[in-house]
Order: sequence, then structure tokens, then C-alpha cells
Amino acid sequence: MTYPQAQDYLNSFVNYEWLDSYPYKSSFKLERTQRLLRLLGNPHRTLRAIHIAGTKGKGSTCAFVANILREAGFKTGLYTSPHLVDVRERIRVLRAPGSRPQAPEEGIISKKDFARLIEKIKPYAERLRETKSGKLSYYEILTSLAFLYFKKEECGFVVLETGIGGRLDATNAAFSLVCAITPISYEHTRLLGATLKKIAVEKAGIIKLRVQGGTNRKPIVITAPQRPAVLKVIRRRAEEAGADLYEAGKDIRIKEKSRSIFGQSFDVKGIFAEYPGLKIGLLGRHQIVNAAVAIGCAESLRCFGVKVSREALRQGLEKTRWPGRLQVVCRNPGVVLDAAHNRASACALKNALNKFFKFRSLILVFGVCRDKDVKGILKELIPCASRIILTRAQNPRALAPEIIKSFIKTNARPVVLTQNPAQALEIARQSAGEKDLILVTGSLFLVGEVLKSESNFTWRSCSAR
Repeated sequence: MTYPQAQDYLNSFVNYEWLDSYPYKSSFKLERTQRLLRLLGNPHRTLRAIHIAGTKGKGSTCAFVANILREAGFKTGLYTSPHLVDVRERIRVLRAPGSRPQAPEEGIISKKDFARLIEKIKPYAERLRETKSGKLSYYEILTSLAFLYFKKEECGFVVLETGIGGRLDATNAAFSLVCAITPISYEHTRLLGATLKKIAVEKAGIIKLRVQGGTNRKPIVITAPQRPAVLKVIRRRAEEAGADLYEAGKDIRIKEKSRSIFGQSFDVKGIFAEYPGLKIGLLGRHQIVNAAVAIGCAESLRCFGVKVSREALRQGLEKTRWPGRLQVVCRNPGVVLDAAHNRASACALKNALNKFFKFRSLILVFGVCRDKDVKGILKELIPCASRIILTRAQNPRALAPEIIKSFIKTNARPVVLTQNPAQALEIARQSAGEKDLILVTGSLFLVGEVLKSESNFTWRSCSAR
């Protein structure tokens, strides 16, 4: 099977990332993934997993944890979603420093391995394409592929990001040593529930009784600072599972020190040790919180006999890069890409812009999916912008620019509409002065299309520098 054939086969399965709406509980069935994995020899059962759910910051936190473990000398699998440009971005193996051969392209799975594993999965997937639990999905096939690849690569650890929710997510087939919950806010309310409590129940569903590897050690849970209703759910679920719970802001404390366009420095008082003078290249206070959660995950591994040195932790954080998150891709005028797609992340983005960037005027290039809180996101971003360009990603869930415009109630700022993200960026550039800043945001799909359309931008070049 060739790589294009593998892509075609994968795309023959329903991809919920591209659907406007669907019933959550009947569409997501963990038993489908578990059944497929049994046919494949249960590759996930040999993996030591760190599992991360939440609304904001999951991908960045996963990247921090994976890089820390890499610096500690472990070959580390990293599974995230969705992707920006290339589906293979979702599945990576980060090799320990100095090991040979280093994986190409920042560890993403090769086209050859991707195609070979799709070919291996195909006969079993065909048997299960229609089951009593419903149809297998694109995401379930990819998750199973990731488990197979990580087993083949003999990863010392794997870091898994949930897709939607957690309880019914395909990644929840794994037995995790450590679970982490990043900040929970309103998102996917039609699927997960209209209240933070209901959303938290789904996210906290990754906290399970069983710990992998035949050990009787209770699982560990790390949570970011949460609203009281959310924290109550997480605490209750951890108690039910007999897990030890550590809370950032209480058990893990942060002290910010300095910040610039090149990164941030801060001190952390962790669960077991103190870490002064830490540095990260990712921008925004929310990234410091994500880093603190990652530190908690790394520290907790000592409960399973794994010690991560201070230097590995320090180097892992500092070397972490994650595209599409306050990513500076151009200067004079500056162009920043950020995948903020709910009100809470838009608020964090607004605050970070004010703290880290100096600019005369902000030109907003905006596109969003129809299931998002468009009004709430725009309420955070519109006051910052002097000019607005509305566009859409080539995703069926993307909202038409004309509809987005109906949410903008002020005529004080010029608004331009275009169906093409690349054209939207070009319009922004033509109107921008050297001291202006262009912000592309509202959707990870939009950010991905801009990266793909610009030959001098790359998802691999994601430093703030």
C-alpha cells in the first residue's frame, strides 16, 4: 500500500472533525476501539502512558511532557490532534538526545510506516467497519495506528492527548500511570453538556482505577487551576478511582519572573522539589500553567520508580516548541498565528498580546467553526482590532464570513470578507505598516491552511524567536 492509498483508505471512515453535528454518546463508543485493538494484539497494553484531557492547553502540555521525558533519556511517543498541515503530525516519536538515528521532521511518523500500519489495520478494520457499536471512525483508526507504532518503536513512555471529552475517547483505551486535566471551560456544549459540571464529568473520565504494568500503585492525577464546580468533579472522580490528586496553584506553585517576545522565565515549587529559573519559549501566562502541569506529571513518575532530573525538566521545557500557539512567523509587519477557538482561549490570547507585543494597530484575520461561541470570542478580540478580515477554512464546519459579520455589531472598524485564507492574509499585509501586527486566529484549521499556503511559514518553525 502506498502512502496516498493509505490516506484514501483512512479518509473512507467518518471523520467527526469535519461534521457539523452528531450524537455524542452513540457516535463515540470506546468498545469499538478496544475491539479493534484486541484484534491487533492489544499493542496499547505494553505502553506506559501519560494521558491529558481538558479544554485549553492539552497539546502544549503534551508537548512539554514529551520533551521533558525525551531529555530524561526516554524514547517518547506523542499523540495529539487535530493536525495543522499533515496528518502524520499527530503521531511522533521523540528520541533521546544523541541517539541514532534521529527521526526525521521532528519525529513524525514516516510515510512508509504510516502506509504499512494502515495496511496492517485494514483487514481488521473491514471486519469491524459495521459493528453493534456503530461504525469505526477516522480518529479510532488513527489512534489504533499510533498504539501500533509506539509499540513497534519500543517507546519508554507515550503521551496521549484526548480528542473530544475523555471518557469515551479512543485514547481512553490506554492504561495511564498519570492523568492530567488542563483548564476546563465551555466547548462542545452540544456534545459534552451545557454546564461546566457535565463537561468536567466527561473530561475526568480519563481517571481510571487500573494502573498499567502489574503494579498496585494508585494512579496519579494532576489538574490545572479550575473553577470550583469543575474541581469538585475532578476531586470526586479521583477519590472514586483511589487516585492521588495534585492541584496546580495549591500543590504546585508558580512565581512569574520575566517575559519578552523571546519567552518567559518563572520559578516552580513542585510536589517534591523546587525549580528556580525555568524558561519556556511559548508565550502567555497560560503556557506557564501548562508547564506547571507538565512538571507535576514528570515529578509524579517517581511514584512508579522513574526519576526525572532537574536538568532534564529544565531542558525539556526550554526546548519545547508547539506551532499555532502565539506563533510568530513573520516580522515587519509581524504575523502571529494562534488557534484560540473558544472565549477562554481568546481571552488568554488578548492578554498575551497586550503583555508580549508592541504594535501600532492590530489587523485581525478571523475564521471560526459554526459550533463555537462566536459571539464570546469576538467580544474578546474585536476591541483589540483596528481592521477585521473575515475568512473561512476549507472545512464543512467553518462558518461563512457573511454569517460571522452578523455577529459584529459595530461599524467603527473596517470589515473585509473573503472565502480564501491566503487571500485574507495578503489583504492584511497590503494594509499593514511595519509597526502593525497581523493576528490570524479563531480556528486551528484556519491556522493550518495559512501555514500550508505560505512557503516561508512552516509548522516546524514554531519558536517565538
